[in-house]
Amino acid sequence: MAGLTMIDIISLGAGLAAALVLVTIYQAALVRDPMQARMKHLNSRRDALKAGVVTRQRRNSPVKKLDSVTLLRDLANKLKLLQNEQTKKLSDMLVQAGFRSKDALAVYQLARLVLPMTLGLVAVLLFYGLGAMQNMAKFHPLFAIAMVFAGLKAPDIFVANKKAQRTDAIRKGLPDALDLMVVCAEAGLTLDAALTRVARELGKASPELAEEFSLAAIELGFLQDRREALLNLSNRVDLPDLRGVVTTLIQAEKYGTPLAGSLRVLSSEFRNERMLRAEAKAAKLPATLTVPLIVFILPTLFVVLLGPAACKVADDFVGNSALS
Repeated sequence: MAGLTMIDIISLGAGLAAALVLVTIYQAALVRDPMQARMKHLNSRRDALKAGVVTRQRRNSPVKKLDSVTLLRDLANKLKLLQNEQTKKLSDMLVQAGFRSKDALAVYQLARLVLPMTLGLVAVLLFYGLGAMQNMAKFHPLFAIAMVFAGLKAPDIFVANKKAQRTDAIRKGLPDALDLMVVCAEAGLTLDAALTRVARELGKASPELAEEFSLAAIELGFLQDRREALLNLSNRVDLPDLRGVVTTLIQAEKYGTPLAGSLRVLSSEFRNERMLRAEAKAAKLPATLTVPLIVFILPTLFVVLLGPAACKVADDFVGNSALS
């Protein structure tokens, strides 16, 4: 079978890059409500709490919905991918990344199982079936191993990236949320009503934090132990600042301490930390821009400044050689 040339590989890469650019432009141009999908999850959570289903789903349901996710979960159960000691940690990590579905863990585990085998088969087909990159045949085993390793680590990197983005978004919106909670507490609203009001106000500015506050307000209204609802809020977000807020709320619920004053102090501290973090990023800019400056800007500057002089020297040298 004829092998792929370097021009074919470059063409395929260019086509893939163009497709990704089109998808990015489409996603950027598509206007969507950031709270639409989140409210759907919140409504399902509210319905589950009303029905008395908090920590588990009903197992003896007369009607079982058959879909691809259900089949994946059944396959994961047969392969015993969901019965190890790391299941709880993986579930917490997925929840912190924003994946709250009961099938998220099954999909994650199957992705870690299927992706390495799939990329390994692709590497074998590409290198030994299609004969791609024949000039680097001795590195084909290394490339295949690298693709298998990439398939193994891709789900972890994706989930870790989503978790980091979500945590950073919640960190940025937390001082504003605390200011709104202070206003609500001074207005005489209860904790449930204050969380609901803050979530409504922050629905567009910080949808991640609004979702967490809405879910906490729902659990405060339905769970018997209000402390458990607040602890669930801190467990769903891996953020020390939010854990401090939860501790303050628990103390206010338990001892009846003034909530507005404590929240005002926390809000001031979080704003100072945000300002210090921004100043630290600004201080790192000169060192960060050094490498792009050397690699991309200075060579162009040298060409512009020294190019005419080099051309003139070359012309003079050619002219003198012709005369001699």
